[in-house]
Amino acid sequence: MQRFKNILLVLNPETEGTAAVDKAAYLARRNGARLTLFSVLKEPPGLQGYSESVAQRQLASATADRREWLRGLIVPFQDDSIDVVIDMVVGIPFLEIIRQVLREQHDLVITTAEEKKGIRARLFGATSMHLMRKCPCPVWVVKRAQTRPYARILAAVAPSAHDPKRDSLNPMILQLAASMARRDTAELHIVHVWHLFGADHARSHGLSEKELKEVKAQEGTQHKQRLDSLLGRVDVADLKPHLHLIEGNPDERIPKLVEVQGIDLLVMGTLSRTGIAGFLIGNTAEEVLNQVDCSVLTLKPEGFVTPVTLE
Repeated sequence: MQRFKNILLVLNPETEGTAAVDKAAYLARRNGARLTLFSVLKEPPGLQGYSESVAQRQLASATADRREWLRGLIVPFQDDSIDVVIDMVVGIPFLEIIRQVLREQHDLVITTAEEKKGIRARLFGATSMHLMRKCPCPVWVVKRAQTRPYARILAAVAPSAHDPKRDSLNPMILQLAASMARRDTAELHIVHVWHLFGADHARSHGLSEKELKEVKAQEGTQHKQRLDSLLGRVDVADLKPHLHLIEGNPDERIPKLVEVQGIDLLVMGTLSRTGIAGFLIGNTAEEVLNQVDCSVLTLKPEGFVTPVTLE
C-alpha cells in the first residue's frame, strides 16, 4: 500500500461511519500521503419550485452546512502528521468524485458502502458501482461495520495466457492484497476460478465422461501452472497464503468462498468492455460485487481511460 500518496476519502453524512475514516487516516499516516476529505452535495430536491434567489440561498445554506460538517471531521487530524485538506462540490456524486480524481491526480479513492436494504439487499449502491466501473484509480469500498483490522483477505486472480490486458492486473491485485495482509497481520487467500469452455457442448457431442474428465484434468493442470507462474512473479511466501484453485463459474464460486472463509476484504480487478455504452465492468465482476458482503478493493487494467471528462 506504499504506492498511494494522494488519497481521496469520500464522505457523506447519510452513509458515513468511522471505518473508512480510520483506514484512510492510518494509510495516509503510514505512507506520508496527502489526504483529501471530499463530499458531494446533491442539489436539494424541490428547488425548481422556488425563485432563483431563494433557490440560491437554500443551496448556499446547504453548502455551508456540509462544509461545517467536513471541518468537524478534520479536527482529529489537526495534531497529527497527516497532510489533510477538505473540499466539496455540488453535483452528481460519482461524476464529481471521478472529476476530482482527474483534476488532482488522486491514486486511491476510499468510500463507505451504501448498504442497500430491501427485497434485493446488497452492499454496494449506485455510487459505489459507478466508481468501480468508471474511476481510473483503485477504489476501496469499506463496509461500515468492519471497524477492526481485516483478519482474512482474498485476492481474486485470473492468470491468462491469451489476454495480456487481463493478465496485467494479476500482479497488481496480488501485491495490493499482500500489502494489506501484512499491514493487518491477516490471512492471505488467493483464488483462481476456472471453467472448461465448451464442456457441455463436448458432452452432448459424444465425448465420454472419462474423456471429459481427462480433458478437465489437463485444463486444471494448465491453470495451476499459470497460478504458480504468477506466484513466482510476486513474492508472498512470507504470508503462507491459502490457495484456492476452483473449477466452476467465478460469479458463483467467489461469493461462496467469501462467505465460507469469512473474508473481510476482497481485492479484484474490473475489466473494461467496449461496445456497450456506459458499461465498463465485466459481467463476472458485476455479479460478484452484487453478491459479496465484505469490503472490496477494485483495480482497473493498465491503460484504462475513464469515460468521464472534466468538461
